[in-house]
Amino acid sequence: MTMPMESPITFSNVGKIRWWQRGIFASQTGYVLLALAVLLVIMHFASPYFFTEGNMQNVAKNFSFIAIATLGVTFVIITGGIDLSVGSMMCFSAMITSMVMTELSAPGSPAGALFVHMAADGKTVLANVPGLILLVSIVAGLGVALVVGLVNGFCIAVLGLSPFVTTLGMLSIVRGLGYVVSNGRGSFPGGPDADYFYAATSGDVLGVPVPFIYLVILALAMAVVLHHTSFGRHVFALGGNEKAAELTGIPVVRVKIEVYVICALAAGLQGIIISGWLGSAPANMATSYELNVIAAAVIGGANLAGGIGGPLGAIVGCVLLEVIRNGLVLAQVSSYWQQTLVGVIIILAVLVDRIRSRMT
Repeated sequence: MTMPMESPITFSNVGKIRWWQRGIFASQTGYVLLALAVLLVIMHFASPYFFTEGNMQNVAKNFSFIAIATLGVTFVIITGGIDLSVGSMMCFSAMITSMVMTELSAPGSPAGALFVHMAADGKTVLANVPGLILLVSIVAGLGVALVVGLVNGFCIAVLGLSPFVTTLGMLSIVRGLGYVVSNGRGSFPGGPDADYFYAATSGDVLGVPVPFIYLVILALAMAVVLHHTSFGRHVFALGGNEKAAELTGIPVVRVKIEVYVICALAAGLQGIIISGWLGSAPANMATSYELNVIAAAVIGGANLAGGIGGPLGAIVGCVLLEVIRNGLVLAQVSSYWQQTLVGVIIILAVLVDRIRSRMT
């Protein structure tokens, strides 16, 4: 008995393709975009303050605070993995960055002596170089993220551990290390480069929030990598069928490690940006953010089974969550309803995608 095969799209059957199978509506992202458009119309009539310039800037800045990390976790989800440590990674990178800035700016510390030590001629060695302390601090913060990403990738790709269990354990490890290095206290960016730090993380350019600019640049880079490089094709191949990808010669271990490194670096950068907005890096920063990040990716169309996802869906998912949060605030509805609505939207998004798939 032969099994019926799905007919390819040809000139003879293109007319049979329904509108929900074409263009952007061929993916879950299209339906989420439609839902977002409807929600924006509702908010326009529900609150006269929603589309004001100030509120739009707040929306752009706020959804950017999780969107960069969502881009990173989307890479992992496309391969069929998961990373639950992104929230803790945000906090740890931010804390390391702030602590290094403070340490390098302190003349009495060993590290600070390299930057503020007075030479024999009365001139400072390195402290007179604007932005150098900030650069070193950010590299340190991203450096710890790189190490965590490598450890996650090694445990999953080489040792064969479950992504869920590995990153769940790393969530606790990294959060604990944050408490250890800070003694449970928050750290504050200080020193001569503090103004540069705040300008680079919470400032704006011609009225556009800096975090949003970073997001656009990284999203475009992600789109190019996923759709126009061999690495991107390998990422999708792993999510589609890992065994088949390995048989075709794709370096599965290397690609897996690389996506977890990308995810950790994105989370680390996100944490550094958030600390600039907060003005500090508290020890409990970004607690449970991993849930919002993963929820945004899934709502935007990333399939937890792997093989599907992209930057547009990640951003749309983040915007939808922020519009809901912002709308609840403007409507003076208890913010506790936000998590309830997020859960409902996740289930509806998956349900719509399942219905759409069965109708194809």
